[in-house]
Amino acid sequence: MKYLFSDWKRIKRTLRDKFIYLFLDYDGTLAPIAQTPGIAMVPKRSKYLLQQLSRMPNCKIAIVSGRALKDISKRVGLKNIVYVGNHGFEIKGPKIKFKSPISRRYKKALQEIKTKLNKKLSSFKGVFIEDKGFCLTLHYRLADKKNIPAVESEFYASTFLYEFKNSIQVRSGKLALEVRPPIAWDKGKAVLWLLGRRLFAMRDKAAKIIPIYIGDDKTDEDAFQVLKNRGLTIFVG
Repeated sequence: MKYLFSDWKRIKRTLRDKFIYLFLDYDGTLAPIAQTPGIAMVPKRSKYLLQQLSRMPNCKIAIVSGRALKDISKRVGLKNIVYVGNHGFEIKGPKIKFKSPISRRYKKALQEIKTKLNKKLSSFKGVFIEDKGFCLTLHYRLADKKNIPAVESEFYASTFLYEFKNSIQVRSGKLALEVRPPIAWDKGKAVLWLLGRRLFAMRDKAAKIIPIYIGDDKTDEDAFQVLKNRGLTIFVG
């Protein structure tokens, strides 16, 4: 891993005259990390730059987030860009509309887990559950540090049997734990799908497309991995 700006001159040469597909995480990348998801906002300067980039003929932008699609598209609020919600389980943009099918079995498991977690974790301050439709996220950034092991233990106890039966999958993030559909789909696969569409649309100029992915969380590592040796991946520390 190299520090981005120590290698900036070489990167600029590489990007010159190329079509850039820019993939951006939201929390911790576009918007500074906040104590609760509801107050994480994109700075005006960043939104202005995104708007300018979205108007360039040689640039395509996709916001790739673990947030629900409706939430992320409302927060960014720009047209002519692609929004990827729930780690790729729902995608919307110009001429794109995708929503992954999920089973009744999974929906039932999600509601049962939500009920269990609400009951078991109600006594812990600074802990809350976010229901995003496709996924269920337990946030404990505001919890007392001494209580974090107990919070995590209650989460795994509530989800273990469902995960064992392959009814769900569990993933971790920054002071967050998440329940997702038991489908081999993530930010990385969603990025490859979008990139494949663009390569097909520009097949006469496919060699000139460079994907750039910028993210800060564990969930972004799926995208870093699939784009290794294909483009530029940037970790926000």
